Amino acid sequence: MPIINRVADLADEITAWRRDFHENPELEYDVHRTAGIVAEKLKSFGCDEVATGIGRTGVVGVIRGRVNSSGKVIGLRADMDALPIMEATDLPYKSKAPGKMHACGHDGHTAMLLGAAKYLSETRNFDGTAVVIFQPAEEGGGGGDAMVKDGLMERFGIQEVYGMHNWPGVPVGHFAMRTGPTMAAADRFTITIEGKGGHAAYPHKGIDPIVTAAHVITALQSVASRGVDPLESVVVSVCTIKAGDTFNVIPQTATLLGTVRTLSPTIRELAETRIRTIVESTCAAFGATATIQYNRGYPVTVNDAEKTEFVASVAKAVAGESAVETNFPPEMGAEDFSYMLEKRPGAYIFVGNGDTAGVHHPAYDFNDAATPYGVSLWAKIIETGMPAR
Repeated sequence: MPIINRVADLADEITAWRRDFHENPELEYDVHRTAGIVAEKLKSFGCDEVATGIGRTGVVGVIRGRVNSSGKVIGLRADMDALPIMEATDLPYKSKAPGKMHACGHDGHTAMLLGAAKYLSETRNFDGTAVVIFQPAEEGGGGGDAMVKDGLMERFGIQEVYGMHNWPGVPVGHFAMRTGPTMAAADRFTITIEGKGGHAAYPHKGIDPIVTAAHVITALQSVASRGVDPLESVVVSVCTIKAGDTFNVIPQTATLLGTVRTLSPTIRELAETRIRTIVESTCAAFGATATIQYNRGYPVTVNDAEKTEFVASVAKAVAGESAVETNFPPEMGAEDFSYMLEKRPGAYIFVGNGDTAGVHHPAYDFNDAATPYGVSLWAKIIETGMPAR
């Protein structure tokens, strides 16, 4: 049976929840309305325990099976926060908060996990404990890290954990995943180049930080093209340049902001080392100096081989053998579910969103047709992973 009958019956209700979240987006840890609704619904479903304030504004629900002879505990995680983007759609449920929108589908993720929680609370057709995790601040705030540091795994006895994200371009009704590195580590840098300002008519009397910055930007491209094995993955992107205020003054400083994406700890270390060397030596060649602030962000999201094989088998039972891709290419976007996978084995799964605008685009919208597939997968992970005796 591709879709659980009861889940199909709940589809309209889950869609209504999702669209309400879409209309009322909240950013990072400031998800008080969303978290409040999640907590109240979990209580109304009859969850055995509902905990709030985990990782500041995270919510956790505990659902015990009919029996607990296995002693097994599986965690399922969804993210709740939106993005600081002005929505560019004419949807009847478009964002009512100017400059904020659910441009990554976390409204759908939250609604799907709520649907699974309702189904599991009603049926309890498993032997063990299901823990539903609603996380704040995935979009840059590190909410996954905050929940882990707040004792998420230990407090609720979680032994394995799974995350799910919609993916535009993957057909609705399909799932995609891979073993090993699935999403990239995301680091960021701020490079401040100190030159010697002066009159634009006399550049020889100063040290131009803009010219120096241009050479730095060009040289940084060699990290990927010449500094790293072509079979490895690395992205170095300079995304902001700040220098000068007028047309006839060479400024004293130039500042570059950028990001680095990698799929292995070794390449992550190498990229930072190469960037520091390139920046410092290039600036020295022009007589300038550089200050480099390099911040490590989310680590690589690494799927456990055994758990990925397990979830692939469950996905095939839900969607059919041909609708599950098990060697999906790794993505260079980042995901803070990585912190949870560092603590417990598990897997991160993509559910098809169809032919829609990409995530983080102002015209994006979560595809509600994907909901029954996502909810059914969540439910079957629990029922298959902890089968009732």
